Amino acid sequence: MSSSIPILELKHIHKRFPGVRALSDVSLRLFPGEVHALMGENGAGKSTLIKVLTGVYSIDEGMVEMSGNPVVIQSPLEAQAVGISTVYQEVNLCPNLTVAENIFIGREPRKFGKIVWKDINRQAEELLRDRLQLSIDVTQPLESYSVAVQQLIAIARALNISAHVLILDEPTSSLDQNEVQQLFQIMSQLRKDGLAILFVTHFLDQMYDISDRVTILRNGEWVGEFMAEHLTRLDLVLHMIGKDLNVLEELPHLEAADTKAVGQVLLKAEGLGRTGGIKPFDLFIRTGEVVGLAGLLGSGRTEMARLFFGADKSDSGKLILSGREGTIHSPREAIEQRIAFCSENRKTEGIIGDLTVRENIILALQAKQGIFRTISRRNQLELAEHYIRMLNINPPNPEHLVKNLSGGNQQKVLLARCLLTEPQLLILDEPTRGIDIGAKTEIQKLVLSLSRGGMSVLFISSEIEEVLRVSDRVAIMRDRHKVDELSGADLNQQQMMKAIAGG
Repeated sequence: MSSSIPILELKHIHKRFPGVRALSDVSLRLFPGEVHALMGENGAGKSTLIKVLTGVYSIDEGMVEMSGNPVVIQSPLEAQAVGISTVYQEVNLCPNLTVAENIFIGREPRKFGKIVWKDINRQAEELLRDRLQLSIDVTQPLESYSVAVQQLIAIARALNISAHVLILDEPTSSLDQNEVQQLFQIMSQLRKDGLAILFVTHFLDQMYDISDRVTILRNGEWVGEFMAEHLTRLDLVLHMIGKDLNVLEELPHLEAADTKAVGQVLLKAEGLGRTGGIKPFDLFIRTGEVVGLAGLLGSGRTEMARLFFGADKSDSGKLILSGREGTIHSPREAIEQRIAFCSENRKTEGIIGDLTVRENIILALQAKQGIFRTISRRNQLELAEHYIRMLNINPPNPEHLVKNLSGGNQQKVLLARCLLTEPQLLILDEPTRGIDIGAKTEIQKLVLSLSRGGMSVLFISSEIEEVLRVSDRVAIMRDRHKVDELSGADLNQQQMMKAIAGG
C-alpha cells in the first residue's frame, strides 16, 4: 500500500534552452510503493524531466521536494546522495568487468587500503539473490550475460546506492516477452518493499500491466496525473497526442481517391519479423499506392520500414518483391531493387552537413553506380538543378552547404537524393517532422504526385491528419505489432484512434 505523502515531488518545473521551452509548469509526484508511468510522444519532455530529476540539468523555476523537504539537485552524484537512482535504456555498465565489479565499482569494500574481492563477490551474490531473485556467477564478465540480465544487474547497482526512488528509462525496449515478465516480477517485489518506481515507456500494454499511476506530458507541458485503472486506453492516447474525439474533423484527401489508378502488388511481406524489433506481420503494397503507417512513438513503424530496406535483417517470414521471393540483406541490395529510404533522423542518417546541396543529392546515385563510374561534375549540376527546381529547394544554389538550409529544405534535399535513384518503392519515415506548414503541404502534394505517376510509397507519420491526407490504406501499429489495417469508409480519425489505443 502506498503512502499518502509523496517521497519525491516536482512542483511547477520550468526549463528553457536558447530558443526552446523544454518544460513549462510540469509537476510530478512519486509515492513509495507505487509504479508511476511517465508517458508522452516524441518531444513531450520526458527526457528533459528525467535529466532535471537526476541533476543533469538545473531548473529555471519550480522546486523539488524529498519527503516534504526542499532539495537542490545539481549533479547525478547529488541525486544518488538523496536516494534517486536511474537505469537507462542503454545499460551504462562496463561489459569487460565482472558482475560484482560492476555493482560495486567506485564503492569497493576495502581493508587496509586494499579491495577485499571475497567481500565484493559475496555481497553481490546476496544482493542479486535477496532483492532480485537472481542466482548467477558474479565473477563472470558482464558481457557473458543477456541484455535482460545486464538490466537486472544495473538495477542491483542502483538499489545498492540506498535508492528510495528508482527511475527505469525504457527498460523493456530490448527485452522479449519472457524477459519483460521477469522484470515486472522484480518491479512488483520492489514496489512491495516500498520503493517508488518511475517507469518511462512507450508500450501501452506494459504501462497497464505494471503501473499504479501515470503522468502524461505533451509538448513540454503537464497534461495530467491519473490512476492507471481509471484511465481508458483511448483517453490515454487522446491525452498524449492532444486530440478530443468529439471534435475531430475529417480532413479531405489532397486528391479524390477515384482519380488514382492502383496497380498490381509490388511488395508483400508474409510473417516478416525481427526478434526484439517487431513481431511477425503481413503487409502488401501495390504499384502507385500510398500505404500509411500509424501508431505512437515506439509502436514499431520505423522497425518495419528498416526491414523493408534491409537496414535491419529479419529472422522470420519472407519478402516477395515483384513476384519474386527473397530477402533484402542490406540497404545496397534495397537500392539495387529500386527501394529508397528517407530516414526520420535526417541529421544523423541523412544529410552530410559539410557537403553541398549538389553533393548530398548525388550521393545515393553515385553509390549505386560504384566508384569506377563517376558522375561528371557537369552531370551532377544538371541533376541537382533539376531537383532543386522540381522540389523548390531554397536557396536554389547547388553549391550551398546543406547544413545552412532550413529543416524543410534539408528534407527536400534528402527526397531529391531518393528520387534520383528512380525508386519503385519510396519509404518516407516522418518526412515532415520539424518543418513548417508550407513545406509540409509541398511534401504531401509531392507524395501524391509521385504515387499518381506509379511510384509506391510507404508513409510514416506521427500526425494522424497527415497520414489520412495522403494514404490509400493505413496499417496500425501498437507495441511492435501490426494490429489493424484500415481503408475505404473505415479510414477516418476515430477508427484510427481506437485502433491505436486498442483494448
